[in-house]
Amino acid sequence: MESLVSETSTPLAVGQHAPQFSLADAAGKQASLSDYAGKNVVVYFYPKAATPGCTTEACDFRDNLNSMRAAGYEVLGISPDQGEALTSFTEAEELNFPLLSDPDFAVAKAYGSYGDKEFNGKTFSGTLRSTVVINGDGVISHAEYNVAADGHVARLRESLGI
Repeated sequence: MESLVSETSTPLAVGQHAPQFSLADAAGKQASLSDYAGKNVVVYFYPKAATPGCTTEACDFRDNLNSMRAAGYEVLGISPDQGEALTSFTEAEELNFPLLSDPDFAVAKAYGSYGDKEFNGKTFSGTLRSTVVINGDGVISHAEYNVAADGHVARLRESLGI
């Protein structure tokens, strides 16, 4: 008899050093957290490109990116989607920030953004919607887990004083 193994990663806390990562963007070019050294970075994890909640969240980041950048924040989106899905999503929604591919969930797991969830009555493991803000020294300054897509960016901006 086959047993189901549940795997949930441990959320990160404010004050911890952010785990380093290097992932491919939609074009296959590597992007690393170290590329943003000295900058504040909002890293948000989303389950799947072009789904309703993920589209809402991505478009909110798109629409607020100029004010976030003016306040000194860059935005990176991370999902298990790969090149073609990321390219299609970016083009369809005219996204203006990088989307990165984490197909083996390694970065999601390192950031505490991986675990069990339920959809259509079935439980499975995958990327959990969450957001981590990393300051210019590579330290987590804000972390949110179990994020609701609707209104997330507005709540984040309020928390960050933007």
